[in-house]
Amino acid sequence: MSLADIALWKTVATAGVFLALFSGERLAPAARRPHFERRLARNAGLWLGMAATSILVGAPLSAAAASVGLWARPDAVPAAAWFVVDMIVLDLWVYFAHRAYHAAPLMWRLHGVHHLDEHLDTTSAARFHALEIALSALIRMPLISALAIPLAHVLVYDALLFAAAIFHHSNLRLPAAVERAVSRVIVTPSIHWVHHHARRTDTDSNYAGILSVWDGLFGTRSPTKRTAAMKIGVEGLCDRPLVRLWLAPFGAPMR
Repeated sequence: MSLADIALWKTVATAGVFLALFSGERLAPAARRPHFERRLARNAGLWLGMAATSILVGAPLSAAAASVGLWARPDAVPAAAWFVVDMIVLDLWVYFAHRAYHAAPLMWRLHGVHHLDEHLDTTSAARFHALEIALSALIRMPLISALAIPLAHVLVYDALLFAAAIFHHSNLRLPAAVERAVSRVIVTPSIHWVHHHARRTDTDSNYAGILSVWDGLFGTRSPTKRTAAMKIGVEGLCDRPLVRLWLAPFGAPMR
């Protein structure tokens, strides 16, 4: 499969996941969704910047990093094994990068834009500041080069991560037994909604991207249980109009 085929597959697959969950959360919502039209306009505006930055900055940076792998991978290891290793390593990287975005004040200025959303649904997965997308691609470059991760693997992982984000941000009500079973392996809405709870002790927890195991391993899983009445957002702050969200990293600290 060529890189062009992978890029096309990534677009089609993530669009399919989005449409399926966007429809599902309307049929079986976990919580009432206030001010949807206003939120949709904000999130769509941020998504446009996010998508453009992913194409114009993120992809070229990842390609550049993959083109200068610092070692040759032994052929004795099956390609399928390398693929699995790369998916796990990239997901672990996302976990630690996410922690850094919460811990470092300058990084939180970017990531806080995502957390200012006062409700969660599938559109929240596309609500990231363009500068966060660029910075994430930049700081991941040394990992890609150091481990000689092929660009194809990076693109596949990014597609899986976006699909997972659409799922765990969704306002989809799952049967409790299904949610419990799935959450043992991957991040579910009940796990990630707690991360968006407008209480800092919960906001600074549940960092995992795809695999839910990381928070358990590193002691960052919150004991708080998701409820329909849980207040979403950043403690002490309110969401902002789109232009102010674009400018938020350059204004007053969000903590």
